[in-house]
Amino acid sequence: MISVSPTVAVTEGIRVLPELLINQIAAGEVVERPAAALKELLENSFDAGARRIDVELAHGGMKMIRVNDDGAGISGDELALALARHATSKIRNLDDLEHVRSLGFRGEALASIAAVARVSLISRKRDARHAWRVDALAGQLTAVEPAALVEGTVISVEDLYFNTPARRKFLKTEATEFSHSEDAFKRIALGAPGVAMTLTHNGRRVYSLSAGTLESRARQLLGDEFAAAAIALGQEFVAASLPPGGGAAPLNLRGFIASPTYSRAGRDEQYFFVNGRFIRDKLVSHAVREAYQDVLHNHRHPAYVLFLDLDSAMVDVNVHPAKHEVRFRDSRAVHQFIFHSLNKCLAKPMAAAQPNAAVFARATTALYGEQGSKVPTQVQRPFWQPSLGVEQPRSYYQVLSGGGAVSPSAAGDNRAPGYRNSAAFASEHRTASTPVGGTVAATITGAVPALGDMPPMGFALAQLHGVYVLAQNDKGLVLVDMHAAHERIVYEKLKNALDLSRLPSQPLLVPFVVAVSERDAELVHENGNFFTALGFDLAVLSPREVAMRAIPAAIPDLDASAMLRALLDDLREFGASRALTEQRNELLGTMACHGAVRANRMLTIPEMNALLREMENTERSGQCNHGRPTWYQVTMDELDKMFMRGR
Repeated sequence: MISVSPTVAVTEGIRVLPELLINQIAAGEVVERPAAALKELLENSFDAGARRIDVELAHGGMKMIRVNDDGAGISGDELALALARHATSKIRNLDDLEHVRSLGFRGEALASIAAVARVSLISRKRDARHAWRVDALAGQLTAVEPAALVEGTVISVEDLYFNTPARRKFLKTEATEFSHSEDAFKRIALGAPGVAMTLTHNGRRVYSLSAGTLESRARQLLGDEFAAAAIALGQEFVAASLPPGGGAAPLNLRGFIASPTYSRAGRDEQYFFVNGRFIRDKLVSHAVREAYQDVLHNHRHPAYVLFLDLDSAMVDVNVHPAKHEVRFRDSRAVHQFIFHSLNKCLAKPMAAAQPNAAVFARATTALYGEQGSKVPTQVQRPFWQPSLGVEQPRSYYQVLSGGGAVSPSAAGDNRAPGYRNSAAFASEHRTASTPVGGTVAATITGAVPALGDMPPMGFALAQLHGVYVLAQNDKGLVLVDMHAAHERIVYEKLKNALDLSRLPSQPLLVPFVVAVSERDAELVHENGNFFTALGFDLAVLSPREVAMRAIPAAIPDLDASAMLRALLDDLREFGASRALTEQRNELLGTMACHGAVRANRMLTIPEMNALLREMENTERSGQCNHGRPTWYQVTMDELDKMFMRGR
């Protein structure tokens, strides 16, 4: 075996490093690639109060970066200082450092860039007779001399890392470096929508952004699809503690979050700014992820452009060489504020746009006639609708049928619990307007309510293949995934009920016996309080049989055997305490999925409308518990395009 001794560096004594080497070391941290240099230059332009910035890149920024702004400019006698290390106009003392509001403040970026590139700096103050110019080559400055420029500053960075070839080898392809530079440009542009900006690469104009609102800037950079899915987040404040004697200060969160249906495979459309500075922060990411937890599908990621404004004393921005990270004084308060603000925004039900009772009555009359103006009992409580009240005991088969007198033989000896014959059900609940033997479960006759009189989800027209509800609203056609929508309704009711206390139970007139393993029977016996909290009443009849004497009242259409086995799986994996705390939402989601109305269940028109009204009053009803969309709007314009109307 060959042993290798570590190489020991032999020093000749401690010495002060040359200024150029110091700047080259700093450049490795501050200017790791062309995108980092571009970021520093753009931040200087914004700090100078520029209202227009033009950026030119060549070969992804490796060959050339030029930034031209119309900011305040630099005087001739200070121009050389701008390229000196630790020279800045933005801070003077420690108090200034602890209350930084500018994007740049250390005064080392330009010196670091000048140490590893050929730099030309031309600037003119607004009241100056002419501009001044200074050049830098590997840290060596030329004499300051007069130059021609209308106003502002032009800085050119060429041949980045020309004198540090080892560092240059770490750069990627032109396309990759341009992609990083484009990302840096977009972040800065989103942070200041009131500034006009352009980006040109290899002579081709990539972006031409006019000054405007955050909404227009987000549309320009992220596209119409994001803009259509964007939900505006208003100004909300919460008191947060400051250092002793500092009192309290507000937190303000504003911007746009995308609807969960507009999710991404990666984090490419996540932009978070603290006092105008783009940051990446684990605390912020966790708060956003928690807010989206119930509504995102699988491993998808949310999209957002958010601005957190707070007192500069509450955040330390001097914790990372590239200033991408910050540290909050009261991190818990910030986390909770972001989480609750986003959670509240995502949870808003659609009922805010619902018409008043008189309008609803007129629309219902138009659909069902005078007799229908009095909403049928089925609309108030259809067979599938959750109820949190305790009712008279019902048999297990009555529960499965939604209250109908269905005998064990009618349910079928070999069918899984919860199965319902769709043809028999449709026959029992058929109305005069329902076609016999068709795929569509129900149709609508009579006058249609006038536009403007409809609630957000409109009124049901028909059911398609026992899976989708078709409805009409002011905008056009609404398609509803019946199971997904009902799953969200049940889930939210279960969460609300469990927050108040334990879930109410619905006693069964005839207990239902479930075959289990000996280990599962022991789990039922040992964890009676766990099942009671969820609304179940279970008793062990034998080492391999469990009797179900009551089920949660919120989900009367329960598939009992499958539900019990799913709960036992959670108990085995997490234990009773963790299942009711850490795994609470997953557990209730499983219950909701088993309790939701199944596909091929034929609904009457009143039952479909009851489902639509429940959706309008349920939080997060746009997505099921797994993040899938529950409904989709097809506008009249989209339908006209399909059929080429007006062409």
